Amino acid sequence: MSEEKPATPRKRTSNEKEDRLKAALRANLRRRKAAARKQTDSEQDASSAQETEIDPKLPK
Repeated sequence: MSEEKPATPRKRTSNEKEDRLKAALRANLRRRKAAARKQTDSEQDASSAQETEIDPKLPK
């Protein structure tokens, strides 16, 4: 019976590691920007709603 050697994980080169890190950084930045845009949009919606409220003191 021949014994099979366990598959050794291939070491990743520094280029592969850098590429993975760059991709992760881009994805993280996109998520943060999207969250910031969502927060800014909701704040703008709230302020525009306050501006468009009808003031009962004003004549019709």
